[in-house]
Amino acid sequence: MIGHGSFDMWLDNQVLLVRIHGAWNEEEAKLYFTTLKETVKEIIKQPWAMIVYLNDWELGTPETDQIAAEVIQWCMENYQRKVAIVYSPNLVKKLQIKRISVKSLGVIEQRSFPQEDEAFGWLKSEGYAVNHPYLSAPEG
Repeated sequence: MIGHGSFDMWLDNQVLLVRIHGAWNEEEAKLYFTTLKETVKEIIKQPWAMIVYLNDWELGTPETDQIAAEVIQWCMENYQRKVAIVYSPNLVKKLQIKRISVKSLGVIEQRSFPQEDEAFGWLKSEGYAVNHPYLSAPEG
């Protein structure tokens, strides 16, 4: 089956930045997990953080929930300590995020922000500075 949805993913210091697009199915969620593990393999020897942009996310199929749980478990086991979620206030997204991330509470500190500059500021204050804050993946 073909993946539905898409993402951009890149690193800046000890911060993984991810931009999520569209409605996701199981295949796209599996690709995301594989790509995430490959992308962060050089930074997981010490604590790291993530910024996730969700304004363009259109949720996912029920099958994506299990993969999301696996991603979160893997991140907890591999030293992720902070996640800043950037999206305009949206009750449906808020409830979905809360439901799939409940197991990470106490291990990964999570905060939501309507603007990316607030997310960057919070992560910087927590010791996770980003050298080149930008909304989309760098060319290359």
